[in-house]
Amino acid sequence: QVQLVESGGGLVQAGESLRLSCVASGRTFSSYTVGWFRQAPGKEREFVARIRWSGNLDYADSVKGRFTISRDNAKNTVYLQMNSLKPEDTAVYYCAAALGKWGNTRYEYDSWGQGTQVTVSS
Repeated sequence: QVQLVESGGGLVQAGESLRLSCVASGRTFSSYTVGWFRQAPGKEREFVARIRWSGNLDYADSVKGRFTISRDNAKNTVYLQMNSLKPEDTAVYYCAAALGKWGNTRYEYDSWGQGTQVTVSS
């Protein structure tokens, strides 16, 4: 498995931006699909975005046009650029990795980070 550490969360106002980072160690990261998920209090953990080792991208409808996922394999890092943030984006954000899969449910991911809190005030 690969070990993941997220960073970059914080408290911002609606309309502002944040960039989350997910740094991996332990295995060859470039072969993994990496996903970002989020979980708000009292809600299920939901898919946000994913990126395949080949560069394929996918986003949840709720973040399309506002969030951008990217990766730097040389740095073993995946980023989530979040623009035009809304109060409903408030959640703990997790990155996760899956080897040989292309999934948008949490059950398909084997490795998880500890999460980083994003809070958007109105």
